[in-house]
This record gives sequence, structure tokens and C-alpha cells, in this order.
Amino acid sequence: MVVRDWLRPPWHLVIPFLGIALILLATLSWLGWRLFQQDRALERQRVQIRLEHAADVVTAEIGARFGAIEHRLAALTAVPGPDVPDSAERYAQRFCDGAAVVTLTEGDLVAYPRGRLPYYPVIESPPDPDGRTFERGETLEFRVRDLVGAAGLYRRIAESSDSAIRAGALVRLARVERRAGHFDAALHAYDSLAMLRSAAVNGLPAELVARHARLSVLDRLGEANELRRQSAALVRDLYAGRWRLTRGQYEFYTAATCEWVDCTLVGDSTAMAARRALAAAAEWIWNGRDTLESDGREVLRLDRRSVLAVWHRSPERTAALVGGTTHLTRDWLDALRPTLQSQNVGVAFADVNGNLLTPSMGTGEELLVTRTVADTRLPWTVQVASADPAADFAQLAERRRLMLLGLATLTVFVAVGLYAVLRGVTRELEVARLQADFVAAVSHEFRTPLTSLRQLAELLASGRVTSDERRARYYGILERESGRLHRLVEGLLDFGRMEAGAMEFNWERVNPSHLVGDVVTEFRAEQGEHGRRIEFAADPAAPDIRADPEALGRAVWNLLDNAVKYSPDGERVWVDVSHADGRVAIAVRDEGVGIPADERRVIFTKFVRGTSSDGPSVKGTGIGLAMVQHIVEAHEGEVRVESDVGRGSTFAILLPVEP
Repeated sequence: MVVRDWLRPPWHLVIPFLGIALILLATLSWLGWRLFQQDRALERQRVQIRLEHAADVVTAEIGARFGAIEHRLAALTAVPGPDVPDSAERYAQRFCDGAAVVTLTEGDLVAYPRGRLPYYPVIESPPDPDGRTFERGETLEFRVRDLVGAAGLYRRIAESSDSAIRAGALVRLARVERRAGHFDAALHAYDSLAMLRSAAVNGLPAELVARHARLSVLDRLGEANELRRQSAALVRDLYAGRWRLTRGQYEFYTAATCEWVDCTLVGDSTAMAARRALAAAAEWIWNGRDTLESDGREVLRLDRRSVLAVWHRSPERTAALVGGTTHLTRDWLDALRPTLQSQNVGVAFADVNGNLLTPSMGTGEELLVTRTVADTRLPWTVQVASADPAADFAQLAERRRLMLLGLATLTVFVAVGLYAVLRGVTRELEVARLQADFVAAVSHEFRTPLTSLRQLAELLASGRVTSDERRARYYGILERESGRLHRLVEGLLDFGRMEAGAMEFNWERVNPSHLVGDVVTEFRAEQGEHGRRIEFAADPAAPDIRADPEALGRAVWNLLDNAVKYSPDGERVWVDVSHADGRVAIAVRDEGVGIPADERRVIFTKFVRGTSSDGPSVKGTGIGLAMVQHIVEAHEGEVRVESDVGRGSTFAILLPVEP
């Protein structure tokens, strides 16, 4: 039975089954979705608990590290004065170039490593030479306007063994030479001044004054390439903290030098900005040296950058550690890396305003645990997230696949179950309908001979048939109809025994040509002179077969009966007996209506009749071909059918030859 037959009306059964299927599938889908949601919530809760624990471990280690720094700073404040530089320098070497250790005394601030800060909040200015040393030369320069005499006097003073006096004389000599237009001599004087690196001019390093003044001379001479080269070198030395300058001095010389060169192209601008932020932090500590608590830790926002400051103050001195974002990333995060790897987490620091101090972890807030400043008493907020969210949710993904497989399997079982029930109910209804049609057909088949028998019996019993010839003809009709009725009853009983597997066959060695010939002769006799012409052809050399003559004859009779019924316009039916390849073939061919291709497989099912049997002139019970199938299979043969709609059909019984 094809699928469209299973799903055809009655729709009052199909529609409720489809409704039940949709309700079950919708319920399964909703339950699966809810299960997924709850499982994900539980998994996220488990991950959250793990991250909470990791955050506690990380914050505890950060707190311990702060404690170690504060302890070391406290020890640094207790070191005897002469030992402070060595101790501070050694301690500063533990950190990257993004941090500095500073010590503050009553009137001075020193940073370690040396040169780490580009400027300082306070500097010690060496005393200037006595002004009377240069009084005569300045008189010649400004009052008398004797530039040659002033230059000669400054040269003699520049030969002094006192570096401060030499520096003062050289800067004045260079000035006079510039005024006189002797630029080469001025450059030579500035070069000599630059070599007095420990000397100062008006509280400024002699080298810085000389190199900056030299740039103005090069600008005056139009030496553009040399000007850019020396300007870039001066900017780099300013950024590197070559000289101890105040903030004002640093910014003045930096801005003045950057007029001759694009400072954004000189060095690493990010690193330079970070060093300026360190200097600003040192200045903040210096300005609050009298008001700061004895111990403290704080993240400062200076020059639009975040800087960490940790300090310890004692009566003798104050020691502090200042560090920028590079310090946090390279020193703090590198120190935390073993812990982070063991906990399988990442960490980020943020100040109280939410500005990130370290690189972002690039994760969503649903996987983030935050420890605020108020919670930890640290100078920053700690954010802890999973280092590998995919690994955290790998078990969830595996469980989800298993649940999906289970739900899919359950859905398939439900669908198959509903399909099986629907198919079973539909088939039972179809069988019931076929059985009803069978009963009606059998009743009709019984009614025809019974009616004839009753009418003829009444005529004969009433004595109204006076002619011997008519009585003889009526007796013949009674014999044929009773035989027909007998065959119908025997056929039904035999089919019942075949269905139950209780049919007993009487096997004999049979000549197929003789057997089929006898069946054809008997069928012709029943058809009478007005029946179809049956053309029989048999191979005289056809070998014997092992068969039950009565059962096989009934099978051939059924094929002949169908050939006649389903070829109402045909005049002939052909019956052939042949043999080939070790088998005997009994073929029955007609010129009837034919069988559609989609019906050729189901016509051997009990009670099933083809669409060509819908006409009122075609009689039958629907068990003829089913009986043929049973009989042939019992004979270890097969039935084949070939048909062309509108042109006829051929049924062939293939039986093995008796060895």
C-alpha cells in the first residue's frame, strides 16, 4: 500500500493524529529549550563560582605583593644615608623601565635608576660665580661696545681652573662672538662650554645651555640638516632625563627645541609620555610629603595617564615607588602569571573611574568577576575573567549535543509511533473496507447461482416444464450453476486454509501441457458457445513438474477468469505453455484494460482489486490473484505480470522442472 493510501480519508482520524503529533513535538521543543536554558544557567553559575574563587586568590596575591613593596620601602627609609643610593638603585633594578624608586629628604628628591625622570620637583642649584669676575668684560661689551676687547678678556677668564668661572666666561664669549657676527667662533665657544658637563650657568646645566644656544646659531646660518639632527639629539636627551631640571625648565627647553624639529617623530612618544607621568607622580609625592600618611598606595591620574604610587614615610626620609601602565603590565601581570595560569583566568586592573590600567581581556561581562577598591583595599579594581571561555563551556556543549541527540531520538520515536499508529488504524480501516467489499462481492457471487438454482427448481417442481428437451437443458444449467457454486465455496475454504498455513498439497509428477489443456477445456465448456475464444498453445517437449494438479489448475483457472473479466471488449485470450532455463512458463494473455504500474505490486494482496474493477460489469471477490500467489509460492515458483494500459496484460507462472 502506497503512502497516499495511508493518508487518504477518513480525515476525521488523520487530522486528530496530526494535531496530537504537533502538540507532542511542540511540548518536546519547549521542554528541550527550558532544559537548555537551565543547564546553561547552572554552567554559568559553576563558572561564576570558579571565577569568584580565582578572584579571591588573585587579590590575596596582589595584597601580599603590595605588602612586600611597602616592607621594602620601609627598609629603605631606615638605611643609613650613605647607603641609600646603592640600596635604592638595586631595588629599582627589579622593575621595568616603566617604574622608578624615589627618595625624599628635607630639601631634595632623587630618582632611581638615575635619569629615569625627565624633570624633578626640586633641584639643587650650584652657586653662581662672583659677578665681579665678569664686571670689566660686561662693561667693555655693553657700555664701551668694544666687542673685540670684551672677547679677549672673556678668553683669558675662560682659562680659569674653576669650572663655574670658565662656564660663565664661555657663555659670555659666545654671546660676544654672535653679536660680532663671528658665528664659527661662537659655535667653538659653545662646544667648549658643552664639555663642562658638571658646571652650571645661571642654575642650568652648562651642556644644555650650550647645545640649545648652538641650535639658534645653526638656524641663523641656515644649516637645516645639521639643525634637525642636533635638535633631535637634544630632544632625546631631554626625554631621557640627561639633566636634572625642574618642570618649567624641562617644558621650556623641550618646547623651544621642538620648534626646529617634529618631536612626534623623535623616539617613542608613548614611552616619553609615560616618563613624564612618572615625573608628575614624583612631584605629587613631593608636594604632599608633609601631609601624606606614613604608608599609602594610590592610583593617580596625571597628565591624562594613570600612575601607581606606593610610599612609606619616616622622620628621616620618604621612599616611594611610582609606576605607569607598563609597570603594571610587565611587573605585576608577569608576577601574577603562574597564578593566573593555574586558575585558568585573566586579570585586568581599573581605577576608581573605570579607566583600564592594563590591557582589556576582551570578554563579556557575563564571565567577569569584579573586586572593587572598597572590597579589597587595593588601589585599583580587579577584574577577573576566564582565560578560555570555550573550555569552561565545553562540557555544556557536550551535554547540549547529548540532549539534542536524546530529544531528536525521542522526537523520532514519537513521530514513528504516531506514524505507526496512524498507519495501523488506516490499514485496519482499509482492511475493514476491503472485507466489507469482499463480503458484498461474495454475496453477489452467491446470489447469482442461487437465484438461477431457485428459479429452475421452482419451474421443475411446479411441473410447468413439459418438454423433455427443456427439462434436459434446465438440468444442465442446474449442474453448471451448482458446480460454479461449489467452486466458489471450495475456493473460499481453500484460501482460508492457505492464509492460515493449513493447506495440504497432494504432490504429483504432472505434465504441465496436459494439466493446462484440461483446465482450458473445462473453462471453455463453462463459458459456453457465447464465451471468449481461448487459444491454447503448448510446447510438446515441456518437461514434467512437481505439482498439486487441483491447486495449480485453480491458479490457472483464476488467471483465465480474470483475463475474461477484465477484457470486456476483447474477443480472445491466449494461453501458452513453454519451458526455458530449467523452468516451465504458463502464460495467460488478454486484450483487456491493462493494469497501471503503481497497482501491479498490490493486486496480489487479499481483497485488493484494481481500479479497472470499479465498473459494475466486473465481478469478483478480490482473492483470486492472492490465491494464485499462495499456490505458486507453495510450488517454489513465481508470478510475473506485464501490462500495457488499454492494450492488455500477461500473467506468467514460472515453475521449476521436476528433476
